[in-house]
Amino acid sequence: MLEKIREGSQGPLAITIVGLIIISFAVTGVGSYLGSSSTPAAATVNGEDITLNDVEAAYQNQRARMEAQFGESVAAAFANETYLETFRTQVLDQLISEKLIEQQATELGLRVSTEQIKQTIFDIDAFKIAGQFDNDTFQAVIARQNFTPASFRAYLRKQMTTEQLSNVINGSSFSIDDEVTAILRLQQQTRTARTLEVSAADFATDVTVSDEEVEQYYQSNLSDFDTQEQVKLSYVTISVADLITNEVVTEEDVFANYEENLAAYQTLEERRISHILIEFGDDESAAKATAEEVLALVQVAEADFAKIASERSTDTISAEVGGDLDFISRGDWSESFEDAAFGLKEVGDSSGLVQTEFGYHIIKLTELIPIITTPFAEVQEELTQRLLRDKAMGSFFGLQEQVASAAFEQPDSLQRVSEITNRPIIDTAFFEKTNYPASVNYPQVENVAFSLELVESGLNSDVLKITDEKIMVTRVIGHNPQRTLPLEDVSASIVNQLTARKTQQAAVDWAESLKAKIFAGESIDETLTAKSLEIKTVESIPRFGREIPVEMNIAIFKLSPVSQQNVSVVKLSSGNVGLVILDSVQSVSEVSEEDLLAARTGLASNESRNAYDNFVDALKSKADIEIMKR
Repeated sequence: MLEKIREGSQGPLAITIVGLIIISFAVTGVGSYLGSSSTPAAATVNGEDITLNDVEAAYQNQRARMEAQFGESVAAAFANETYLETFRTQVLDQLISEKLIEQQATELGLRVSTEQIKQTIFDIDAFKIAGQFDNDTFQAVIARQNFTPASFRAYLRKQMTTEQLSNVINGSSFSIDDEVTAILRLQQQTRTARTLEVSAADFATDVTVSDEEVEQYYQSNLSDFDTQEQVKLSYVTISVADLITNEVVTEEDVFANYEENLAAYQTLEERRISHILIEFGDDESAAKATAEEVLALVQVAEADFAKIASERSTDTISAEVGGDLDFISRGDWSESFEDAAFGLKEVGDSSGLVQTEFGYHIIKLTELIPIITTPFAEVQEELTQRLLRDKAMGSFFGLQEQVASAAFEQPDSLQRVSEITNRPIIDTAFFEKTNYPASVNYPQVENVAFSLELVESGLNSDVLKITDEKIMVTRVIGHNPQRTLPLEDVSASIVNQLTARKTQQAAVDWAESLKAKIFAGESIDETLTAKSLEIKTVESIPRFGREIPVEMNIAIFKLSPVSQQNVSVVKLSSGNVGLVILDSVQSVSEVSEEDLLAARTGLASNESRNAYDNFVDALKSKADIEIMKR
């Protein structure tokens, strides 16, 4: 009988925990089983609707997962309308891909039997208690996800059917060991080369830039000299943290709160209980007589309760341990059982007969851990800060309405807002859309800073809720529209650009002359000495090494050690020029099993992903897809 009591007590907890697990089965597509057939369509795919409910369900699920994973940073991103629109578009695109796969699976005649679905449900741990499928748990868990048994089976059928097709596509990708080994050998190959870095600055005296060249460059690249729109903001911020310093609480206030919430600073009393159970059976009166007989045994002085429980209790599980039920908490047992158990005063006390729906109990208190109260002195500082924060929160919420009114009533100034909040008015420097100052770098500000409403009117913004504990009011106090800078303002930078380009090209031409001499079999020593340069030999250069400039590294691995194919001149991102001469290639004879396994797995994963994406793209190219404009 105790098994039933314990299952009853564990059931709700199990449902609460495993209810979270089933979310992974309901990422998208839930709305199609729950929504009305009249729900407007967000898109149609080959004549089948993807409803707005489908999109909203998928959007909410994906957003919840991202916010749980990335926290406040992604939550702030969702406040940006542009980001939000892009995110919703991606969700809809994913639903379209899933719909196409589903349709293709149906067209190919892929099916999942009722028995397969049934077995899958039986195998889901979320629906089990003590390792066994439990129908009540199943019903409770799916109900939390707004499924009925029929709609959940339908959802599983669709998912399992489309997974068959996905598995076939992914399973078609493979890599043979020879192929993987060859790729690994190429990746792990090293090379020995001679390198020379030529400084472009050495050729600066050889180049000049004319006014005509500057003019021509300016006219050919006018868009490069367009300035970005800029604004200058004025703002006032109010936060709970700012207001805490203005709040005061007395020690009497803190102590009164401590006493009012004393239970929060106390441990729970813990009671360990043993019991003897006499079940009703078919004859309740006979059971009561037996229970009274056992009670008489228990009440004998020096009676061994554990021995009596092991011999007479019909709760076979607890009887094996002398009737021990371990520590109990209120809410896990029937009311009459708990009243009796928590009514025992001293360790060793036992009750009279206690009747529950299971039978007659005799209860004994075997261990008592009393309530422990944390002294006021230990929590005074923490509680003081909490009360100060609570008062600041109250002031913060009270100020929000006043701030909104002040910003509206004096729309062309933040002075009144500053006076009400006792917070300074702060001005930013001019900035562009791509470079917000840290003090105003919030999505909420981004949504209004360059808006026509604030730029043209110069009026205060609405109250911007930055976080739950911080608000801001801002206004545009300066605006520089986008424009093209005149030639006289940029001519110096153009001269610098053209000079850098010409000096690098001069260095390239000089390096190419060295290359020509090498190909002709001539010595380049005198030419290098004249420039005080020296070629360096670098051995065992890895493919993705950083010992030499990356452009030279890439060039070395493009060369062949064959004569006339082993020299290259490359431009470096630093503005200098590199000359590389490949001398030899060091191949890897053996690759480790660990590297082979990792490469095989990586290649297969990439191939599978590409195969799936290509398959979906092919379906999209042939499909009749209409996305509704709203």
